[in-house]
Amino acid sequence: MKLEHVPIPRPGDNDVLVRVHACGIVPNLANVLANWPAWFPHLPLPPLPATFGLDPAGEVVAVGSHVHEWEPGDRVYVNPVRVCGGCRACRSGHGIDCESFAFCGYFGRSRKSTKVFRNYPDGGLAEYMTAPQYALVKLPENVTYNQAARFGYLGTMYSALRKGRVGPGRTVLINGISGTLGIGGALLGIVMGANRIFGTARNEDLLKRVQALSPKRIEILSVADGESIDEWVLSRTDGLGVDVFIDALGPGAPHEAVQQAMRSLRSGGRAYNIGGVAGPVGLDLSRMMAHGQRMEGSSWFTAGEGQDIADMAEIGALDLSVFQDVAFPLEEVNDAIAGFTHRNGGFTNFVINP
Repeated sequence: MKLEHVPIPRPGDNDVLVRVHACGIVPNLANVLANWPAWFPHLPLPPLPATFGLDPAGEVVAVGSHVHEWEPGDRVYVNPVRVCGGCRACRSGHGIDCESFAFCGYFGRSRKSTKVFRNYPDGGLAEYMTAPQYALVKLPENVTYNQAARFGYLGTMYSALRKGRVGPGRTVLINGISGTLGIGGALLGIVMGANRIFGTARNEDLLKRVQALSPKRIEILSVADGESIDEWVLSRTDGLGVDVFIDALGPGAPHEAVQQAMRSLRSGGRAYNIGGVAGPVGLDLSRMMAHGQRMEGSSWFTAGEGQDIADMAEIGALDLSVFQDVAFPLEEVNDAIAGFTHRNGGFTNFVINP
């Protein structure tokens, strides 16, 4: 990536101009920059040259003529989801399913995303960016901009937990619980009232740190020990299994971990894939049919769900202090991307401070 000087963008009538104070760096950004056209040609990048940056937070400095709920000085997280606003999905309140859906500063869902990129070409790796008012999350004073730059991961996990109706009396299994996505399952599962949270990963030290977040409710398994995930879960649930399984493992993860976790579901259980394990994963459809189970993909989250996260943090229910910020100036963005190989699991929060 190269640092260049460009004009400060002007917000449209329904947009705001944000002075970016922090932008999260996601592990997958290196793949997006280096390999995306070859790996996923059906998922277009914004027209190049482009300003990337997925998870920005900052201060509103100007508003368009049709913006009434926001004003200069508001502290905000900017959800990167951009939609057309006019298709059937958008008009039904399901913008996440818009065929023109695009992650501003990242990539799009289809060729139709290119039009949305032209409307909103500016990602968060810049001093200023424009954003539609529907994308904003208002930040309380006790949430720092660096912490807000982590909302992308937290919101993705929160949306899946909500779909699974996680709450009191429910049990949850999270594959990859110590990772950047997975740790949100521990934090939010606690807040949402899950009775028991089962978490798997490889690194025992990181797993112990996750368990320390709520020792009475979080149970951990290092898959490096060789024990099968389903046998471990069933032995701790009287053979019944868990209500919800969320897979937060990335594209390079072994399929066996997903298959074992699926066998950990109880009758009527629900599974959600948010990590993007790659390739065809064999599932026992007959078993799923007999037990009324379901596996779904859950992609990102709405600005309303992001506001829930901000509200939980405001009242102290969601503890964001567990994240350890590793901050870089904008001119060191390439060092930040390369630095992901030296992180403390999901506890490390890589951000750019323009």
